Amino acid sequence: MKTSTERILTTHVGSMPRPQYVVDQLFAQDQGEAYDRAEFDRVMQRAVSEVARKQVEAGVDVISDGEMSKISYATYIRHRFTGFEIAEVPRATPQDLDDFPAYKQSLAEAGGTPKYHRPVVRDAIKVKDLAPLEKDIANLLAAKAAAGAEEAFMNSASPGVIAVFQPNEYYATEEQFLAALADVMKIEYEKITEAGLILQVDCPDLALGRHIRFRDADIATFKRAAQAQVEALNYALENVPADRVRMHICWGNYEGPHHYDVDLREIMDIVLSAKPLAIQFEGANPRHQHEWAIWAEADIPDDKILIPGTLDTTTNFVEHPQLVAQRIERYSAIVGKERVIAGTDCGFGTFAGFGAVHPDIAYEKLRSLAEGARIASERLWG
Repeated sequence: MKTSTERILTTHVGSMPRPQYVVDQLFAQDQGEAYDRAEFDRVMQRAVSEVARKQVEAGVDVISDGEMSKISYATYIRHRFTGFEIAEVPRATPQDLDDFPAYKQSLAEAGGTPKYHRPVVRDAIKVKDLAPLEKDIANLLAAKAAAGAEEAFMNSASPGVIAVFQPNEYYATEEQFLAALADVMKIEYEKITEAGLILQVDCPDLALGRHIRFRDADIATFKRAAQAQVEALNYALENVPADRVRMHICWGNYEGPHHYDVDLREIMDIVLSAKPLAIQFEGANPRHQHEWAIWAEADIPDDKILIPGTLDTTTNFVEHPQLVAQRIERYSAIVGKERVIAGTDCGFGTFAGFGAVHPDIAYEKLRSLAEGARIASERLWG
């Protein structure tokens, strides 16, 4: 992956707001409604081309396809692999929201609760159809070339995030479940990188999982599970060079109290034990922006690249470029300017049709990110 050798590069976590014409197609597919597959493909090709152009125009160096073809960052896998069924199962909610039931209800009433289907594992997980992945790769490569982007990455769910948030009713043990997921995701990871794209594995299970799936467990139990999830990920990446992969960790891309978020210190060693060369993490929101000091204390391997969030993705405030520059400089002081890429806390469209940040403002934020990176570059390189 490209690194900051002459200036600070910019990127983001991956998802961007989907236009309504994309949302309509995704929900028709997810609900099992009759839809024109050829039209679906045309819509996604158009949407990826548009989102790539908008990212480059905003000043983003390392772009994505905006996850246009995916209804969410993890449940898309049911269209690619066997074993998943749609079922009405209770959704686990973040522990912090349960402390404030009136606020949680207001979020639901305001449309803050995604309505997509949740898959449940009820059979063996195997490859069903790689065509959606191949189309995603082709669309992004074409859009990257047309937009003149420096580099492009593609998001993919980690074995852990699938295991933590999709109920398992088939495999006898969590180890078997993770192993099956690692085997199929391994194929996706290799295809993405073989195509010349950077792979981003999304790993909110390593942080968000603490106050959802493991909310009633002790910290030791959560950490054992997180370590097993990283080991499954490392196995799935065994044939992928570390410098072709970045990983994203987060505590949940929603506006809430977040007072049960696991402390970064508790998971730092686990995160650093993962194979991906670059680590993308929250660094801008009020609950986690102080954690630059924890990174400063950590024993970070000499080759790791940090992609700190310099924009909060849960607010329509547009961060001042000077603030973005200050955040970049903090992390540059920790690992060196060549090992920092400016990013965002999370995606702007984690779930299709939902997002706290208005689409127009999302791109304005990215323009501020680019300007902040320019300012920081002038200060760091002189």
